[in-house]
Amino acid sequence: MQAVLRCARSTVLASIPDSWSNLVALPALCKQVHMSSGLAAWSGHNTPMRWPNYNKTIFPPQELTEERRLAYVCHMKTNIKYSPWKMWYIACLVRGLSVDEALKQLSFVLKKGATAVKDTIQEAQEMAVAKHNVEFKSNLWVAESFVGKGHVVKGVRRHARGRVGKVEYFHCHYFVRLEEGTPPDHYYYHNRPKSGPELLETWLQKMRNRRITSSL
Repeated sequence: MQAVLRCARSTVLASIPDSWSNLVALPALCKQVHMSSGLAAWSGHNTPMRWPNYNKTIFPPQELTEERRLAYVCHMKTNIKYSPWKMWYIACLVRGLSVDEALKQLSFVLKKGATAVKDTIQEAQEMAVAKHNVEFKSNLWVAESFVGKGHVVKGVRRHARGRVGKVEYFHCHYFVRLEEGTPPDHYYYHNRPKSGPELLETWLQKMRNRRITSSL
């Protein structure tokens, strides 16, 4: 019996290619090989990849008389164990703020997602200085800040009388883009101060849209 086992073992080892002898490549191979269901087969290679690629954009050279193009950096943090609907409020908070002001505001937000957003902005700030030729790290503002839905782990919760309930554990992706310069006075267009003609046009449109009862 032992002779048969030794013979089978030698046959299996002989069938393995020589390239597999390099054990350094085995971890990368194991990420793509799964013996379980498709849900358990999820791994980090499913994370979004388009957002960091904006940092690799190559712009044409500028003329001497042309205004200098402002630097920017895109960064993200993926699969944060936090609800994307709760993270949306934190992402909206820092839009249009300078980096220093955004970090100050996030320090007083007593939510779990605020820590992840603060870390992401600080990492993007360091990337801007180290890799994107930004001279002063304080000369940045949050141009874009939004959330995406991440991996959802589904499970069951036991109930009485043999019943079960569905449980979903949500994850979210946080995306941020820092831009060089000072933030605008009014980030949202509808919050800008309107001029006299604009106020008059708004009032006229309001009067035209009103409904007069018992009229023709």
